[in-house]
Amino acid sequence: MIALGIGCRRDASLDAIESVIAQALAAAKLAVDDIAVVATADDKLREPGVIEAAKRIGRPLLGLTENELSAVADLAVTRSDLVQRLKGVPSVAETAALAAAGRNASLIMPRLANASATCAVARGEGRAEDGR
Repeated sequence: MIALGIGCRRDASLDAIESVIAQALAAAKLAVDDIAVVATADDKLREPGVIEAAKRIGRPLLGLTENELSAVADLAVTRSDLVQRLKGVPSVAETAALAAAGRNASLIMPRLANASATCAVARGEGRAEDGR
């Protein structure tokens, strides 16, 4: 199972989010069809750009709690002091991708960033509660 993790500033534009997703997929040599789920921090589920990006990809949008993100924080390779202070994890995009990918998750593509959005890609065996 491949999960796309998204992080963003408040009110990040759809263009900014789609741009960083395209960058991450190209760098990982993946297509949109390879993605099973788009994941982010649960407080980002209200961001119109994130919601629309997941709709355009045609994959479910999964919001993850701070505890779920923190549980995989040791697997993140990118460390942002600001994100650590604000969210309690080193990278929202990486921890969201890792948590969504489930058991034995690992990053395929560490966080890529533009001025207002970040994206990471992880592969795993799926989340037990998702039945994947």
